[in-house]
Amino acid sequence: MAAVASDEPLNALIGARKLRSLQETKMNYSSEVERDYDVRGWYASVQESRHDGGQPGETLVKVATGVVIRNPFAGKFVAELSDLTNPSSAIGHALGERAVALLGNRPVESYGKGGIAGTSGEQEHVVACITTVFGDPLRQQVGGGKAWISSVSKVAAAGTSIDIPLAHKDELYIRSHYDAVTFSVPDGPRPDELLICVAVASGPRVHQRVGGKSVADLKAGV
Repeated sequence: MAAVASDEPLNALIGARKLRSLQETKMNYSSEVERDYDVRGWYASVQESRHDGGQPGETLVKVATGVVIRNPFAGKFVAELSDLTNPSSAIGHALGERAVALLGNRPVESYGKGGIAGTSGEQEHVVACITTVFGDPLRQQVGGGKAWISSVSKVAAAGTSIDIPLAHKDELYIRSHYDAVTFSVPDGPRPDELLICVAVASGPRVHQRVGGKSVADLKAGV
């Protein structure tokens, strides 16, 4: 089961039917991921914002999903990291589908990825898990994505938060969608673990109004 943090009950946010679908999906993808990784837990957070000090507007929903896995290379230097990279497509699928399900019926407009290596690991261990092998399945789950997936990676102690960067999934230069989702696991990653995570959002920043290339420009082919 995923531990879900939200400003509202999850049932109220996505509906009981969608919650059942998410739970069934998690079982399917969990088995694929757990075939190749030692998984300790799955985690998620949901943030629903109606305004940021101004007049309420269109609701923005931001979701982060993550998985904590054992790091087989913790405490030692290993040149070849393909044991982390090769099976990572399953993580991309699983985290992407979970995130999309938690948005309810809202389309994904922006996405990002990242992770934290526990203190006995390396930043490179996270990067090995979130390459194109991981990213392409994430794109499939969000309904396609033409743009580079913004990412962040670091080494930190358990409970450290990570700001997963967001950008529009089809055009990196759409300024209204530059954003982030703060995500953390209270007891992870432990020194010999990795936290791998993704984030998605249903739209631009609340009250965005500083100009630049827009979604309308993208649709018009500008």
